[in-house]
Amino acid sequence: MAEKELGILEVWKYLPHRYPFLMIDKILEIDPEAEYVKAIKNVTINEPFFQGHFPDYPIMPGVLIIEAMAQAAAVGLKVIFPEYADKLFVLAAVDKVRFRNPVFPGDTLILEAKGFKKKGPIIKTHATAKVGDTLVAEADITAGMR
Repeated sequence: MAEKELGILEVWKYLPHRYPFLMIDKILEIDPEAEYVKAIKNVTINEPFFQGHFPDYPIMPGVLIIEAMAQAAAVGLKVIFPEYADKLFVLAAVDKVRFRNPVFPGDTLILEAKGFKKKGPIIKTHATAKVGDTLVAEADITAGMR
């Protein structure tokens, strides 16, 4: 059964990140049974990284797309595994990363993670980022509990 949306105030309960490093705006769907989470990040020209990446051709840095996918996955794992809700997770590994298309100001990133596998303090998942129906990035993400 899918969970309802989580607005930014609820997202703050699960993530320690704050501006300018909070990379998700809303959770659209969490399905604990399917081990699936879907979130969005509204990309605006006001993002601090656009000042230097790149002034004449602003595109969202790939590492920040990965961070957005990881943050969406972190909220998902804390809802799917309630015993981890108050734990701090950090990025431990990123594998099979592929960047398919650029992300521009005005785009809405759709972030999805599914298939959470846990082994003690380590959790792995596959995450994707899309703009509309276009895949822009994907990665296998590993997080470790601190």
